[in-house]
Amino acid sequence: MPLPKNLLPLTLLMIVASSFAANAEPVVPAASASKIEQSAEPPSEDTPKVLKKKLPYPTSVKVQVDVSFLGEERKEKADIYSPLDHDKAKPLPGIIVIHGGGFNDGDKARGREMNIAENLTLKGYVCMSINYKLRKMKGQVTWPQSVYDAKAAVRYMRKEAANLGIDPDKIGVIGCSAGCNLSMMLATTSPADGFDVVKDEPYQDISSKVSCAIGFYGAVDLMNYHDMKMFAKTREEAPELYKKGSPITYLDDKDPPMLLVHGTADVTVPLSQSETFLKIAKEKGANCLLEVIPDAPHTFDLQPKQRDLRPLVTAFFDQHLKGKLPVIEAKPANEIKR
Repeated sequence: MPLPKNLLPLTLLMIVASSFAANAEPVVPAASASKIEQSAEPPSEDTPKVLKKKLPYPTSVKVQVDVSFLGEERKEKADIYSPLDHDKAKPLPGIIVIHGGGFNDGDKARGREMNIAENLTLKGYVCMSINYKLRKMKGQVTWPQSVYDAKAAVRYMRKEAANLGIDPDKIGVIGCSAGCNLSMMLATTSPADGFDVVKDEPYQDISSKVSCAIGFYGAVDLMNYHDMKMFAKTREEAPELYKKGSPITYLDDKDPPMLLVHGTADVTVPLSQSETFLKIAKEKGANCLLEVIPDAPHTFDLQPKQRDLRPLVTAFFDQHLKGKLPVIEAKPANEIKR
């Protein structure tokens, strides 16, 4: 059926417009273009999807959620775990728990961190599981802010010792993967290394010194790892940054006791990272142990299927924060059968 004469011009106009649109470049609104340029990169492979599932907080201990330890203006918060029957007049040792995630991902309240904090709290500690500055956008530099945040957590715990019911002279730290790197940075760096007196960082009149540190499967020698997005530069472009971001750089005989835990089946952070750290620690006279877990992959908590690590970790903290024996004697890597 022929179109009415009065509709022909409109029809022709629509056909021409359609043809033009089909051959034209798509137009991206200004707001969308900005979003594309600043799009977040994929999270680190360090955090499998199963570990990102949000879990309820444990009821076996008391948990104070989303404490503003970095100041109200910062979105990064902390969760503080304490025993249900904790008498603050009888101070307990404190432990900082630092999550992993490749410095791009992770959270204080994921399953792994909750497992660690709950188990240690049940053994007579006050635990503070923290968030810190993460890299979310391309080109964003988050180091050394992550180190500053970890140090601020220790200072906060020491500053609030009476309110938290902890002994300010007995503070340890434990972290996994990226959290291991930060834990070892707390253990090995001193004010002379330039991470403590920083403009606008909180509680700088308070020490960030820790009494001991445990690190699970972390990259502690970045000069012999891969390029890190948190620097927004490659090792070739900025080797000095990679050296400064490596706890192995600062090892000496003044460091507090350290324990590394690493699996032989780790394909994300090779066991050689911990082995090299142990080697240099011995050369420098630092007090360091390495516990190698046969067949364990990357990313596990205190209860991997290979072995229950709660006795090992608790005994280490008991020894160095409570003065209890027996002394922990982790097996050197060269004695592990693989």
